[in-house]
Amino acid sequence: MKQMCFSVLVFFLWTSGFALAGDKATPEDVIKKVYEAATFLSQNPDDSALESFNEKNGSWVFKDTYVFVFDCGKGTIIGHPVRPQLIGRPLMGLKDTRGNYIFVRLCESAQKPKGGWVEYWWPKVGEEKTSRKVSFMTKVPGTPYSVGAGIYDENKPVEELEKLLR
Repeated sequence: MKQMCFSVLVFFLWTSGFALAGDKATPEDVIKKVYEAATFLSQNPDDSALESFNEKNGSWVFKDTYVFVFDCGKGTIIGHPVRPQLIGRPLMGLKDTRGNYIFVRLCESAQKPKGGWVEYWWPKVGEEKTSRKVSFMTKVPGTPYSVGAGIYDENKPVEELEKLLR
């Protein structure tokens, strides 16, 4: 159990600072890509579609972030392009540095009619200080899955981010 918790911690620390070409995703970029992913999975709920979320250089990796897929009922990651070896691991007990249950909160936000934003605190790669991260999650219609993506943003309140939802 300790090994698994350590692996999950390393996973989030490593992926927190993941960046491509220095282009930063905006909240609007995240919403658009997450809704696109939900539509894609809803229309293609098979294993090959899920596999596309595990491609490190695939279409679900964009700017400085990526789309991930959860099975909130099972409490596991189903698709992740940066660390696909963690697929299937239980994450219900994962907490941020302030003691918030990240996985649970993300899954709860996905159940909202338009999806929802969650803020949590996590250190960026190479930093000891924690930073505010916000992730947007939504349910995939007709499947047991939820999709999401996140960015580091110190300024926008969740209430303001929620107003961006269609």
